[in-house]
Amino acid sequence: MPANIWLLTLIQSLAMSAATMFILAGGVLGALLAPDPKLATMPLAMMIVGTAIGVLPATRLMQYFGRKPVLIFAVGLGAVDSLFIASFVDKQSFNGLMFGSFMLGMVMACVQQVRFAAMESVSPKLAPKAASTVMLGGLVAAILGPELVLIGNKFHTVNFVGAFYLMAFVLFTSSLLLVLVKNTHIIKQQESNTGRDLAKIVQQPSFILAVSASVVGYALMSFIMTATPVHMHVIESHSLEDTKWVIQSHIFAMFFPSLFSGWLISRIGVNRVIYLGLTAYVATIFIALSGGQFVNYWLSLVLLGIGWNFLFLGGTILLSDSYQPQEKFKVQGLNEFLVFGFQAFASLSAGVILNLIHWHGLLLTSFSIILLQIGIIFWQKYKLNKEQSFT
Repeated sequence: MPANIWLLTLIQSLAMSAATMFILAGGVLGALLAPDPKLATMPLAMMIVGTAIGVLPATRLMQYFGRKPVLIFAVGLGAVDSLFIASFVDKQSFNGLMFGSFMLGMVMACVQQVRFAAMESVSPKLAPKAASTVMLGGLVAAILGPELVLIGNKFHTVNFVGAFYLMAFVLFTSSLLLVLVKNTHIIKQQESNTGRDLAKIVQQPSFILAVSASVVGYALMSFIMTATPVHMHVIESHSLEDTKWVIQSHIFAMFFPSLFSGWLISRIGVNRVIYLGLTAYVATIFIALSGGQFVNYWLSLVLLGIGWNFLFLGGTILLSDSYQPQEKFKVQGLNEFLVFGFQAFASLSAGVILNLIHWHGLLLTSFSIILLQIGIIFWQKYKLNKEQSFT
């Protein structure tokens, strides 16, 4: 991989640690500060809502100004936002926490575009490997983000305030590293008005399969992951250390397969990798339903992370087959909006579902969504068989 890919991987690892930190801190803070237990997952959900709302403006801004300046501004804004969140938490302001988490989500909408920047800066043959390499940054984020919570709690008297100060430092460092990005493909990416109409593009089986794989991968992962800290730590009374380890392991498992998933796609094909992701999700549900011990949470969340990697990376690679170069920004923007829009809905509903039908009900709801995705695959496979071989 070119040096620029490794630089983007480092930037991704630092910037994404803000999100992984908030996965742990946001869930627990929501349970502590929310005026109603049904709102416990709202801070984390608002981060995802911010991401969903921010993806279309992010892709448009990057189209006209280039990826690099938009990323520098967004990550720098994230550093400032982290300081505001620290102040809100110090004042025990739930509404302030909600606003800060929403703004953090807007920042993450820009950070999510790094994988496309990596794919665009190499030849099409190397695109899967470039995307999986950048996603390896999540391995660092998986470890660093949750650790910021425990480290920050040691040097500040109010829980989580110190963690957000550390988050600000990490994001500021990321914005400085972005200045070093040299690749002109990433600095400036213009798109002409030529190309097919979007209504025609979205009817392609390859587009439907790509988007549905990414949507189900992200939405289900968020649905279960958002509810886990609340149910495990607040309801089941597992320790914060154990909860941190489960979330940390889950996030690590989300990105660890990137060591080999790009190679796996080239060997067995993107569709079979998507099948493996769905299989991991089914195993997640059955293990989580089988008991409430620490090992059940840990193993199910690890499998959830692996399944997400296969589904999301598979969907990302498959999406590139559905558009021409001049169409990429509008197609990528729509894909991101759908993925994070459904993720936001899943995260927003997780707390309500957990409160109304409890943990087992939430898991059974997840299983029904998996069955829906399997139905979509067979439907699109039937359509694809009329046009070309489905491998």
